[in-house]
Amino acid sequence: MKVNDVSLTISAVQKAQYPDDARPEIAFVGRSNVGKSSLINRLINRKAMARTSSVPGKTQTLNFYNIESQLYFVDVPGYGYAKVSKTARAKFATMIEEYLTTRAQLRGVVQLVDSRHEPSDDDISMYQYLKYYKLPVLVVGTKVDKVAKTRRNSVERMLKQGLDFNPADTLQLFSAETGFGKDEVWAWLDAHTEVGGTEDGTE
Repeated sequence: MKVNDVSLTISAVQKAQYPDDARPEIAFVGRSNVGKSSLINRLINRKAMARTSSVPGKTQTLNFYNIESQLYFVDVPGYGYAKVSKTARAKFATMIEEYLTTRAQLRGVVQLVDSRHEPSDDDISMYQYLKYYKLPVLVVGTKVDKVAKTRRNSVERMLKQGLDFNPADTLQLFSAETGFGKDEVWAWLDAHTEVGGTEDGTE
Protein backbone atom coordinates (compact mmCIF):
# COMPACT_ATOMS: atom_id res chain seq x y z
CA MET A 1 0.00 0.00 0.00
CA LYS A 2 1.21 3.48 -0.81
CA VAL A 3 0.89 5.41 2.44
CA ASN A 4 0.48 9.18 2.29
CA ASP A 5 -2.34 9.93 4.69
CA VAL A 6 -1.99 8.81 8.31
CA SER A 7 -3.59 10.26 11.41
CA LEU A 8 -4.08 9.33 15.04
CA THR A 9 -7.85 8.99 15.34
CA ILE A 10 -8.10 8.37 19.08
CA SER A 11 -6.25 7.09 22.11
CA ALA A 12 -8.85 4.89 23.74
CA VAL A 13 -9.07 3.31 27.18
CA GLN A 14 -12.52 1.75 26.86
CA LYS A 15 -14.83 0.20 24.28
CA ALA A 16 -17.10 3.23 24.00
CA GLN A 17 -14.17 5.23 22.61
CA TYR A 18 -13.29 2.90 19.73
CA PRO A 19 -13.88 4.23 16.20
CA ASP A 20 -17.44 3.52 15.13
CA ASP A 21 -16.84 2.70 11.47
CA ALA A 22 -16.32 -0.73 9.93
CA ARG A 23 -12.75 -0.39 8.67
CA PRO A 24 -10.56 -3.44 9.31
CA GLU A 25 -8.09 -3.24 12.18
CA ILE A 26 -4.72 -4.80 12.92
CA ALA A 27 -3.45 -4.82 16.50
CA PHE A 28 0.26 -4.55 17.35
CA VAL A 29 1.32 -6.19 20.61
CA GLY A 30 4.66 -6.84 22.25
CA ARG A 31 6.84 -6.50 25.29
CA SER A 32 7.63 -2.95 26.37
CA ASN A 33 10.42 -1.42 24.25
CA VAL A 34 10.46 -4.28 21.71
CA GLY A 35 9.98 -1.84 18.83
CA LYS A 36 6.23 -1.63 18.12
CA SER A 37 6.23 2.09 17.37
CA SER A 38 9.38 1.75 15.28
CA LEU A 39 7.74 -0.99 13.20
CA ILE A 40 4.60 1.08 12.67
CA ASN A 41 6.63 4.14 11.71
CA ARG A 42 8.64 2.14 9.18
CA LEU A 43 5.48 0.62 7.68
CA ILE A 44 3.85 4.03 7.18
CA ASN A 45 7.05 5.79 6.09
CA ARG A 46 7.11 8.19 9.01
CA LYS A 47 9.93 9.01 11.39
CA ALA A 48 7.75 9.79 14.37
CA MET A 49 4.06 9.23 13.70
CA ALA A 50 3.56 6.38 16.14
CA ARG A 51 4.57 7.47 19.61
CA THR A 52 7.99 6.18 20.59
CA SER A 53 9.60 6.44 23.99
CA SER A 54 12.83 5.46 25.69
CA VAL A 55 10.73 4.83 28.80
CA PRO A 56 9.25 1.30 28.73
CA GLY A 57 5.62 1.02 29.73
CA LYS A 58 4.75 4.60 28.77
CA THR A 59 2.04 3.72 26.25
CA GLN A 60 -1.12 3.33 28.34
CA THR A 61 -3.86 3.58 25.73
CA LEU A 62 -5.04 1.82 22.58
CA ASN A 63 -3.83 4.19 19.86
CA PHE A 64 -5.90 3.93 16.67
CA TYR A 65 -4.01 5.12 13.57
CA ASN A 66 -6.12 5.75 10.47
CA ILE A 67 -4.16 4.48 7.46
CA GLU A 68 -5.31 6.00 4.15
CA SER A 69 -8.93 5.89 5.40
CA GLN A 70 -8.82 2.15 4.65
CA LEU A 71 -7.75 0.47 7.87
CA TYR A 72 -6.58 1.10 11.41
CA PHE A 73 -3.31 0.14 13.05
CA VAL A 74 -3.96 -0.27 16.78
CA ASP A 75 -0.90 0.23 18.98
CA VAL A 76 -1.49 -1.75 22.17
CA PRO A 77 0.25 -1.01 25.52
CA GLY A 78 3.42 -3.02 25.98
CA TYR A 79 3.42 -5.92 28.41
CA GLY A 80 5.95 -7.31 30.85
CA TYR A 81 7.47 -4.12 32.28
CA ALA A 82 8.07 -4.75 35.97
CA LYS A 83 8.21 -1.10 37.08
CA VAL A 84 4.62 -0.53 36.02
CA SER A 85 2.47 -1.05 39.12
CA LYS A 86 0.39 -4.19 39.55
CA THR A 87 -2.72 -2.04 39.47
CA ALA A 88 -1.70 -0.48 36.17
CA ARG A 89 -0.80 -3.89 34.69
CA ALA A 90 -4.19 -5.28 35.68
CA LYS A 91 -5.89 -2.25 34.14
CA PHE A 92 -3.94 -2.67 30.88
CA ALA A 93 -4.71 -6.41 30.80
CA THR A 94 -8.45 -5.79 31.14
CA MET A 95 -8.39 -3.11 28.45
CA ILE A 96 -6.38 -5.29 26.04
CA GLU A 97 -8.49 -8.40 26.66
CA GLU A 98 -11.70 -6.49 26.03
CA TYR A 99 -10.36 -5.21 22.72
CA LEU A 100 -8.89 -8.49 21.48
CA THR A 101 -11.90 -10.63 22.38
CA THR A 102 -14.80 -8.35 21.41
CA ARG A 103 -13.70 -6.20 18.48
CA ALA A 104 -15.46 -7.39 15.32
CA GLN A 105 -13.25 -5.23 13.08
CA LEU A 106 -10.05 -6.94 14.27
CA ARG A 107 -8.58 -8.92 11.38
CA GLY A 108 -5.32 -10.06 12.90
CA VAL A 109 -2.57 -9.39 15.42
CA VAL A 110 1.09 -8.55 14.85
CA GLN A 111 3.08 -9.77 17.86
CA LEU A 112 6.61 -8.44 18.15
CA VAL A 113 9.39 -10.39 19.85
CA ASP A 114 13.08 -9.57 20.10
CA SER A 115 14.92 -11.76 17.58
CA ARG A 116 18.10 -11.61 19.66
CA HIS A 117 16.66 -13.61 22.55
CA GLU A 118 14.44 -16.58 23.26
CA PRO A 119 10.80 -15.59 23.79
CA SER A 120 10.10 -14.41 27.33
CA ASP A 121 7.41 -15.93 29.52
CA ASP A 122 5.24 -12.90 28.71
CA ASP A 123 5.82 -13.40 24.98
CA ILE A 124 4.79 -17.04 25.27
CA SER A 125 1.72 -16.23 27.36
CA MET A 126 0.55 -13.60 24.89
CA TYR A 127 1.06 -15.86 21.88
CA GLN A 128 -0.78 -18.76 23.53
CA TYR A 129 -3.59 -16.35 24.43
CA LEU A 130 -3.90 -15.28 20.80
CA LYS A 131 -3.89 -18.91 19.68
CA TYR A 132 -6.60 -19.77 22.19
CA TYR A 133 -8.88 -17.12 20.72
CA LYS A 134 -7.99 -18.26 17.19
CA LEU A 135 -6.78 -14.84 16.09
CA PRO A 136 -4.57 -14.75 12.98
CA VAL A 137 -1.05 -13.86 14.11
CA LEU A 138 2.05 -12.52 12.41
CA VAL A 139 5.03 -12.87 14.74
CA VAL A 140 7.66 -10.27 13.89
CA GLY A 141 11.20 -10.85 15.16
CA THR A 142 12.53 -7.32 15.62
CA LYS A 143 16.06 -5.90 15.61
CA VAL A 144 17.31 -8.55 13.19
CA ASP A 145 19.94 -6.11 11.90
CA LYS A 146 21.78 -6.95 15.14
CA VAL A 147 21.79 -10.67 14.26
CA ALA A 148 24.36 -12.15 11.87
CA LYS A 149 22.78 -13.17 8.56
CA THR A 150 24.17 -16.66 8.97
CA ARG A 151 22.17 -17.06 12.20
CA ARG A 152 18.76 -15.97 10.92
CA ASN A 153 17.49 -19.45 10.10
CA SER A 154 18.41 -20.63 13.58
CA VAL A 155 16.75 -17.53 15.05
CA GLU A 156 13.49 -18.41 13.27
CA ARG A 157 13.68 -21.96 14.65
CA MET A 158 14.39 -20.66 18.16
CA LEU A 159 11.39 -18.32 18.10
CA LYS A 160 9.02 -20.95 16.71
CA GLN A 161 10.12 -23.58 19.21
CA GLY A 162 9.95 -21.14 22.11
CA LEU A 163 6.43 -20.02 21.24
CA ASP A 164 5.12 -23.50 20.33
CA PHE A 165 4.31 -22.00 16.98
CA ASN A 166 1.06 -22.66 15.14
CA PRO A 167 1.83 -23.61 11.50
CA ALA A 168 -1.20 -21.58 10.44
CA ASP A 169 0.52 -18.41 11.64
CA THR A 170 3.42 -16.55 10.03
CA LEU A 171 6.84 -15.48 11.34
CA GLN A 172 8.85 -12.68 9.75
CA LEU A 173 12.19 -11.24 10.81
CA PHE A 174 12.34 -7.45 10.62
CA SER A 175 14.62 -4.45 11.05
CA ALA A 176 13.28 -0.95 11.59
CA GLU A 177 16.79 0.33 10.86
CA THR A 178 17.19 -1.20 7.40
CA GLY A 179 13.59 -1.97 6.43
CA PHE A 180 14.35 -5.68 6.08
CA GLY A 181 11.07 -7.60 6.11
CA LYS A 182 8.86 -4.55 5.53
CA ASP A 183 7.39 -5.77 2.23
CA GLU A 184 6.62 -9.18 3.73
CA VAL A 185 4.85 -7.59 6.69
CA TRP A 186 2.77 -5.45 4.34
CA ALA A 187 1.89 -8.50 2.25
CA TRP A 188 0.49 -10.18 5.37
CA LEU A 189 -1.41 -7.03 6.35
CA ASP A 190 -2.90 -6.69 2.86
CA ALA A 191 -3.97 -10.34 2.82
CA HIS A 192 -5.73 -10.12 6.19
CA THR A 193 -7.39 -6.72 5.75
CA GLU A 194 -8.16 -7.14 2.03
CA VAL A 195 -7.23 -3.54 1.33
CA GLY A 196 -5.12 -4.73 -1.61
CA GLY A 197 -2.38 -3.02 -3.53
CA THR A 198 1.36 -2.70 -3.06
CA GLU A 199 3.42 0.04 -1.50
CA ASP A 200 3.77 1.87 -4.81
CA GLY A 201 0.01 1.94 -5.20
CA THR A 202 -0.37 -0.70 -7.94
CA GLU A 203 -2.93 -3.49 -7.66
